[in-house]
Amino acid sequence: MSVWLPTAPCRPETCLDERAPEVSHPRRALRLTACLVAVLAGVLLSLPVRLLPYGVRERLIRLWARVLLRALGVTVHLGTSGAPWSGGAGQSGRARGGTAVGADGALVVANHVSWLDIPLLAAGRPGRSLAKTEVRSWPVLGHLVAWGGTVFLDRDRLRTLPDTVATVTEVLRAGHPVIVFPEGSTWCGRESGRFRPALFQAAVEAGAFVQPVTIRYRLADGRSTSAPAFIGDDGLLTSLARVVAVRGLVADVTFLPPIPPPGPQPTRAGARRELARAAQAAVEGIR
Repeated sequence: MSVWLPTAPCRPETCLDERAPEVSHPRRALRLTACLVAVLAGVLLSLPVRLLPYGVRERLIRLWARVLLRALGVTVHLGTSGAPWSGGAGQSGRARGGTAVGADGALVVANHVSWLDIPLLAAGRPGRSLAKTEVRSWPVLGHLVAWGGTVFLDRDRLRTLPDTVATVTEVLRAGHPVIVFPEGSTWCGRESGRFRPALFQAAVEAGAFVQPVTIRYRLADGRSTSAPAFIGDDGLLTSLARVVAVRGLVADVTFLPPIPPPGPQPTRAGARRELARAAQAAVEGIR
């Protein structure tokens, strides 16, 4: 099995820009307060929500993700295959029943820029996420993602990767989507990493579709911005402070056509590499 190593991250000194317009300090404080309230509400409700039927739980998670992003001052535009969903400023909108188009139990793969990517995808298509073990130690948010069924990967102990792939495979076979960022690390959005094939093995084993997703951050005037990028030695609180300071932060999230499982292959390694190449080509084609 291919080793899933973190890719070389972008350099903060060349990727993080300071050109984004900023809101006032009172507005930043208001956003931080609203964010804390949303996160605490999510923690308090996480256990009872898990006891609800899957469909109801999915709708509530989408609603919570939208509230959290709105609290942070992020305007979200969700689209399918490049066609934007309807929805006003600051809302995720709805399409075909309010969820992304695609097969149930899909491996959802996206380019990775920020910790914001996870609630962005949850706003369109909730699923169990794959995250590094360090996320468990994040204040408050770490508890929330753990309760949400996150599958954790210890990147310093790569011998645990086969067990992680097996866990993801079982979730896919149960008909539930799993969100994966196959670049292995966050990038600034101006640069990107190669999609590592190892976790695509779960889709091969489960016979599951792969749902490519493109994430792009920009300002209200259309200029790209790297302000949400979570790279280098950034801490969560440092990145959070940078996000709530931006005026007119917009996230464009495009759900692309699902990729079916590959046909018979000489080897399983060939099948997962084929899926990884196809997903990366789809994502880069939109970016």
